[in-house]
Amino acid sequence: MKMNAKFISSYDDYKKCPEMSTPEYAFIGRSNVGKSSLINAITGVKNLAMTSSKPGKTQLINLFNIEDKWILADLPGYGFAKASQSSRIKWGMMVHDYLKNRSNLTNVFLLVDSRHAPLKSDMEQITWLASNGIPFSLILTKIDKLSNSQSLKNIAIWEAELSKDWEELPKIIITSSESGKGKDELLEYITAINKQISN
Repeated sequence: MKMNAKFISSYDDYKKCPEMSTPEYAFIGRSNVGKSSLINAITGVKNLAMTSSKPGKTQLINLFNIEDKWILADLPGYGFAKASQSSRIKWGMMVHDYLKNRSNLTNVFLLVDSRHAPLKSDMEQITWLASNGIPFSLILTKIDKLSNSQSLKNIAIWEAELSKDWEELPKIIITSSESGKGKDELLEYITAINKQISN
């Protein structure tokens, strides 16, 4: 189903983002983890978020209005983008400033590639979000690239790794932009949070 999703604008500083009271959900993750593909899949709007086979395509804070009910923020990826170190540091500071200071930010969806065991950079992001008291959920992407047994094994590895530091695990949603798996669960989760806020 195609949603009423509109691109608002891109910003290089959270202070330039328009002030809003609408709940905002940020998508972050390593470069090439599939953020843009998932955004296009859940909204049903092809090319809403620009996808690229080259890591590091997203370099700004990109805001989208979804159904006039919530805002989706697509943030620059971290990791192996082919960019200068100074650019990567600048993006990292911009993202962290946004995550710490954006007043209507409701939840962060941290996307990780389900094909890999927990990577150091992913675990560092999780630790940073937790230590700054920022609510987040984990989205495992590209699950269609794994066999059923391998996907169960990798999910168990993630849960075991998180259990080392967490008594109660953050919400984990398994997704595939190709098959649409997890799309409904993700949208229902956002709807449930929005209802909670409005109550």
